[in-house]
Amino acid sequence: MSHSPGRKQENHKISRELFVLTYGALVAQLCKDYEKDEDVNTCLDRMGYSIGIRLIDDFLAHSAVKKCRSYSETADMIAQIAFKMYLGVTPSVSCRSAAGNEFSLILDKNPLVEFVEELPAERASLCYCNLLCGVIRGALEMVHLAAEVTFLQDRLKGDAVTEIGITFLRKPEDRKHKRN
Repeated sequence: MSHSPGRKQENHKISRELFVLTYGALVAQLCKDYEKDEDVNTCLDRMGYSIGIRLIDDFLAHSAVKKCRSYSETADMIAQIAFKMYLGVTPSVSCRSAAGNEFSLILDKNPLVEFVEELPAERASLCYCNLLCGVIRGALEMVHLAAEVTFLQDRLKGDAVTEIGITFLRKPEDRKHKRN
């Protein structure tokens, strides 16, 4: 049986649209289940974390990446390979600290909000895409990089861009293992 050349891309688009719609339904259900936005945000982060600790194996198996030697390389890897691989977008990366341990991923387009126009006024503190923070944090933890990951700006909240902040919690020299 032959496959048409555009078939794989078409299936990828359909599965991404299905994921985005399903994600929207998940967030809507969580909003019904929890009164406080903070509880929804925490739940989304926990779910993302669980996904991230499992997704890292798939990422390493399918991306053929080498070990990163710096936090900067790690941030670039997340943006240029992981986001492209799983969400079909490539955020830009900027360093936010002189120490070189804080980075921002700036998304011009966020596929998770493709079908969302704005957050309801009563859900102003909802972090709709908080799942992404958990995924990144969980995946980084599985490669022994402790990080704090948070949304700094969100277009759904009226900001000019969507920005995810990543702060690596250890100094680079803390990561080296000493031999006895």
